Amino acid sequence: MATSYDYAPLYRSSVGFDRVFNLLENAQRARSISDWPPYDIVKTGDDSYRISIAVAGFEQDDLDITFQSNLLTVTGKKQETANEGYLHRGIAGRSFEHRFELADHVRVNGADLKNGLLSIDLVREIPEALKPRKIDIQANPALAQPAAPAQIEAQKAA
Repeated sequence: MATSYDYAPLYRSSVGFDRVFNLLENAQRARSISDWPPYDIVKTGDDSYRISIAVAGFEQDDLDITFQSNLLTVTGKKQETANEGYLHRGIAGRSFEHRFELADHVRVNGADLKNGLLSIDLVREIPEALKPRKIDIQANPALAQPAAPAQIEAQKAA
């Protein structure tokens, strides 16, 4: 049973959160489409993640991974093979598409297909300009250095 939520009251009382509400609506819409093939999302470190998708029966050429403007899309389309006389066909080979909304500054680090699992490594890299930085506190330079005594220049008396 799918439950839909109305975010209209939140739009009226918030400013600048449009992207968050769009993410929620897109996630809800995408969830109702298909959960096949199954996948895991694992946090592998402080700023690293891995998405593992079970793609048994798919070859590397059957899979496509694209990343554009915070949207990671994984599609699989099995190449049509001649009917090989299956008596039972239990390994699903139907086409699929998974979409993952990624946070800002998250990029795809690489992908690997091994033992029927497609693993996509992600890393969050915050630009130097957005990282918190330590500000040194300096004493007032005029107060920190004692002033040299004033010396009057004069000629020596003979």
